[in-house]
Amino acid sequence: MELLRFATAGSVDDGKSTLIGRLLLDAKQIFEDQLEAVERTSRDRGFDYVNLALLTDGLRAEREQGITIDVAYRYFSTPKRKFIIADTPGHVQYTRNMVTGASTADLALILVDARKGLLEQSRRHAVIASLLRVGHLVVCINKMDLVDYDEAVFDRIKKDFTDFAAKLEFADLTFIPISALNGDNVTSHSAQMPWYKGPTLLWHLENLYVGSDRNLIDPRFPVQYVVRPMSNEHHDYRGFAGQVAGGIFRPGDEVLVLPAGFTTKVAGIDFGGRALTEAFPPLSVTIRLADEIDISRGDMICRPHNAPTVSQDIEAMVCWFGERPMATKSTYTIKHTSRTARAMVKDLRYRLDVNTLSRDESARQLGMNDMGRVQLRTTVPLFFDEYRRNRTTGSFILVDEATNNTVGAGMIIGEATA
Repeated sequence: MELLRFATAGSVDDGKSTLIGRLLLDAKQIFEDQLEAVERTSRDRGFDYVNLALLTDGLRAEREQGITIDVAYRYFSTPKRKFIIADTPGHVQYTRNMVTGASTADLALILVDARKGLLEQSRRHAVIASLLRVGHLVVCINKMDLVDYDEAVFDRIKKDFTDFAAKLEFADLTFIPISALNGDNVTSHSAQMPWYKGPTLLWHLENLYVGSDRNLIDPRFPVQYVVRPMSNEHHDYRGFAGQVAGGIFRPGDEVLVLPAGFTTKVAGIDFGGRALTEAFPPLSVTIRLADEIDISRGDMICRPHNAPTVSQDIEAMVCWFGERPMATKSTYTIKHTSRTARAMVKDLRYRLDVNTLSRDESARQLGMNDMGRVQLRTTVPLFFDEYRRNRTTGSFILVDEATNNTVGAGMIIGEATA
């Protein structure tokens, strides 16, 4: 079955964890003992309802404060589709966690409290989802039960959000009025809102088409591992394992190997012990080539007339995770696809205010949770595309060389110019 990854976001106490708990419960993905434990904990804490947020908020600090701190991943499936949910925090100080959760998402699900309307964090998360090129956005206007299921409230918030999102980039924008606590319009239509004629949330998630979101035009294959079994049966086998990052590869295709610059042909594609006639994202396969070429981890297989940019100078938007600020002339380890190098921050062009999209060109550093446009110089050339064209070959992480902590995540804009 097809897999859909989606991230939930929104302001504090908008009901993200409760909504995920409701989805899991109504999709029959909760064991009886799990539900009994949640019911028991809810009673012990004096709730007069079953607090479904306890199904996802696993950290003790989260349960005590009733908030989400870290990204919680949950997995469930229906007869139509498999899902991976990233439940991201709503607090400003955990923006970096939201970036982490949304970086691999096909869809962003933003919750808005019907009583409060569009808040700063809702806007912030919509901007981040747009910057991360999450193509599909669903805005769930939650807690409709607390505003008497008023259609006018829904229409007002929908208009406010639509006006705000006009300057952002999304392939589609969907609005659904829900009550996560009661299950209205989550998996079945609500009798309380007969005025709403759109799909339920689960129906939308099950039927959303995301196949066209993947780049099938630019063949990209970062080599992760050289396969040499060295057994009597396969003594002459030599393949290159990795995950297809873009385009389609077929046996017989002429390919270019970077950085060597040699061309050859695809002799075969192996997957789980069987041969494939084609490989496309996000399949992990082993590619065999017709000629003996010196290839190692970090190299790239592409097409001769459709190659990525090869450069040591990169311009990118960076979200800073580290406690120590990022400043110019600082050096870090950069990990891009399967290639690792060192990188120096040559210049900070500006710091972006993700609430207003204004640029602070006087900024000299990026603090934790800040986003900004930077120029990097790497010790070896990287093989990259613009992030807007390919999210895999257009992204990277920065690692502190002293602590080995991931301190930044980047989205490549292009080759840096002087």
